Amino acid sequence: MTSIDLDGQVALVTGAGRGIGLASTRRLLKANARVVAKARSLDREVRGAFDGLAAEFPGDQFVVLEGSVTDAAFVEETAKEIFRRYRRLDVVVNNAGILRGAYLGMISEADIEDVLNTNLASVIRVTQTMSRLMRRQKSGSIINLASIIGRRGNPAQLVYGASKAGVIGATYSAAKELGPLGIRVNAVAPGFIETAMTADQLEETRDRVLSNISLGRAGTAEDVADVILFLASDMARYVTGQVIGVDGGLVI
Repeated sequence: MTSIDLDGQVALVTGAGRGIGLASTRRLLKANARVVAKARSLDREVRGAFDGLAAEFPGDQFVVLEGSVTDAAFVEETAKEIFRRYRRLDVVVNNAGILRGAYLGMISEADIEDVLNTNLASVIRVTQTMSRLMRRQKSGSIINLASIIGRRGNPAQLVYGASKAGVIGATYSAAKELGPLGIRVNAVAPGFIETAMTADQLEETRDRVLSNISLGRAGTAEDVADVILFLASDMARYVTGQVIGVDGGLVI
C-alpha cells in the first residue's frame, strides 16, 4: 500500500472538534502534516479529543484555534496566524457545518440564516481568504464537505440541502478560477455516516436508509477522512472540480 506523506505541509481543518473534522485532523497529522484545527467552542468533549492529539503530536504540529467561521474577522485572524507561524498553507478542509431539520411551513428565519451562514457562506469566506496564502506558493488543495442531500434532496431538510448544493456550486466555480494558479478544489459528498449529526435519527428512518446502501453498512468518519487525505495529497494532483460521493453505494 502506498503511504501518503504530507511532511512540510500545513493544513487547516474547520469544524475539527468531532466527527469527520476530528477524523480528518487525525489522518492529516498521521501523514505528518502540521494541522491548525478550528473549533467553534472547546467544550469538554472537544477539549478532551484535542488534548489527546496534542499529546500525540507535540510542538507546532498541532495548533487549536477557537472561533466561528461565520465571523469574517476570525477567519482573517486565522489566516494571519497561519502565516505568522508557518508562512504557507497547503490544505484547507471546509468541514464546519450544522444540520437543522424542519418541514416546509415550520422553517424559522433563524435556521435559514444559521444554516446558510455556517454551511455555505463560511465555505466562500474561508476559500476566499485562505486561497490568498496558497497563491504565494502557486499550489494547494481545498476540500469542501458537501452531502448526498445536496445532490438528491431529502424531506424536512430543504435549507440543509440547499446549503450543500451551494457548496457543490462553489466548488465548481472555485476550481475553475483557482486551477490556473495551481490550486485544486474538490468536494466530498458523504452519505449516511455514523456521527453525532445522525445519531438522533429515528430507528425506522435509519433502517430504511441502511437497506438502500449497496455495501450494507453505515459509513464512518474515517471512511470520509481517508478520501479527504487522498484529495489533500499529490496522489490527487490531477483531480480538481470533482464531487466524490462517499456513501457506500447509496447513490449509483
